[in-house]
Amino acid sequence: MKKIFWLAGENSGDLHAAEVLTELNRRKKDYLHFGIGGEKMENQGFHSLFPFEKFSVMGFAEVIKHLPFFLKVEKKIREIFFEKKPDLVILVDYPGLNLRIAAMASKHGIPVLYFISPQFWAWKRKRVFALKKFTKQVAYIFPFEGEYLEKAGVKSTFVGHPIAEEIEIKISKKQFAEKFHLDLQKRRLGFFPGSRNTEIRKILPVFIETIEKFDANEFEFLISKATTVNDDLFGKLTKSQIGKVKIITRNRYEMMKYCDFSVVTSGTATLENAFLGTPFLIVYKTGKISYEIGKRIIKIGRIGLPNIILNENVIPELIQNEVNAERIFAETMSVLNSPEKYEEIEKKLMKIQQILGSKSVSAEMVNIIEKMLNE
Repeated sequence: MKKIFWLAGENSGDLHAAEVLTELNRRKKDYLHFGIGGEKMENQGFHSLFPFEKFSVMGFAEVIKHLPFFLKVEKKIREIFFEKKPDLVILVDYPGLNLRIAAMASKHGIPVLYFISPQFWAWKRKRVFALKKFTKQVAYIFPFEGEYLEKAGVKSTFVGHPIAEEIEIKISKKQFAEKFHLDLQKRRLGFFPGSRNTEIRKILPVFIETIEKFDANEFEFLISKATTVNDDLFGKLTKSQIGKVKIITRNRYEMMKYCDFSVVTSGTATLENAFLGTPFLIVYKTGKISYEIGKRIIKIGRIGLPNIILNENVIPELIQNEVNAERIFAETMSVLNSPEKYEEIEKKLMKIQQILGSKSVSAEMVNIIEKMLNE
């Protein structure tokens, strides 16, 4: 039986990899899948070696704090590559760790498929040389990345973007309103504070403060809770708003689509919101040390993926100290109070679907996996 080692260190990576595993299972490919991944991958028969939530850290300072754990992980993986030697290593995004694992696998003569290229075009541009040296194939998800990879001599394939097949609207707007007891006469504001506990601690209190600035007679307030977030932490931070806000733990895509406007923490959720076409605001806030380091090395002027893809500031962005209740309230109302601005954003977001929805990522990935295993 062919053995495939996977490493997906984040909630989004778990989701993207699970779609590929689903397609492999659909084609009845009898491979052994193990490594590092989350609940969605495990539901497809994947065996995870470490608690997944321990990998969900963000920012330079936070990673340093968890360094002993990551050193333990690397030691274990080194032993696996030496003793069990997988037939293929598939690394999903998460470049801080995955590029080191790519080098480790290459040293042991194990072919590496890198799924979702590191964003070397934004920062740490030397990472593209690591991709060339240590991987057999890179599967990239943004069309513009192909030019950079080809120029660097990296063997690569555009596979489309995972959200094109992951996003599924299961219930109608009316059913959504009935399920969560929403008032159809009010406008809906959605808040997406992120999928990491570190994000929740920094962003959610600001969102709660923001909600208090809106007129509850005019607006309904919905807050998305990711399954990776600690229940006690989330409950403690939202305690003051019990009865005033709706906590959405499922139907997050419906929440994105059926809200009139959303405030979204920078990351994959911004792209999902953009794909569904509802206007929103992007916020990004991290630790002070991490931010000061990051702003000196990031090479692009935009932080939101939809704006980067469109090469235009379509979605408003608030960064670090700008992320406060006053600014979020003002930016939100400036869009909601201008039908022209609102419609212009909707129109431009339609391009996101056209750009990212041209291929089936899982099918493309399975074809690449089978080809690499048969070589």
